[in-house]
Amino acid sequence: MEVGKQFSDKALEDFRLIDLAVSGHDQQSYADLMQRYKKPVYHMILKMVRNVDDAEDLTIEAFAKAFKNLHKFKKDFTFSTWLFRIATNNTIDFIRKKRLDTMSLDTSYKDDNGDSVSIDVQDKNLNPQEEAIKSQKIELVRMFVTKLPAKYQRLVKLRYFDELSYDEIAKELEAPLGTVKAQLHRARELMYDLVKSKKDHI
Repeated sequence: MEVGKQFSDKALEDFRLIDLAVSGHDQQSYADLMQRYKKPVYHMILKMVRNVDDAEDLTIEAFAKAFKNLHKFKKDFTFSTWLFRIATNNTIDFIRKKRLDTMSLDTSYKDDNGDSVSIDVQDKNLNPQEEAIKSQKIELVRMFVTKLPAKYQRLVKLRYFDELSYDEIAKELEAPLGTVKAQLHRARELMYDLVKSKKDHI
């Protein structure tokens, strides 16, 4: 199709950044894309899970999966639409697994062109695509863990792999809850840096 025929200036700039990122000529492009969409993705996820810590974790996962598959992106629709769908599917997988008391997923948001993108859950069973998202998420986080300083690795493993709550992690490590939250926040920031730098991490 003719790129630019029906896309906004913002969408066209996204395409330019994607081309630079995929070509390997500009690693900064990943950081630029994350900077553009980190907040809206986070706020969308937060509305779905109603938990700040979970929303931050799920935001990292969404960008990690998107950047891992950026070479597969087709310019038939906007990057924001594609990214939000990845984030939504990943969050739905999380919600189903946790069986959270959340808002109805029968809702929608607007992409850059003002088109509605629906969030639709048809059943409670994970389909093959969602199972794949789940396994890829674990694979991505495992790669991140090996890149983190040793003192953060156990924290991240307890949070992501054992899926313990912050209170449970504090009890497991016999550490103050505030310390656990602060260290996990720092670990999360380091993982954001890994996602943004891409290189050999994902």
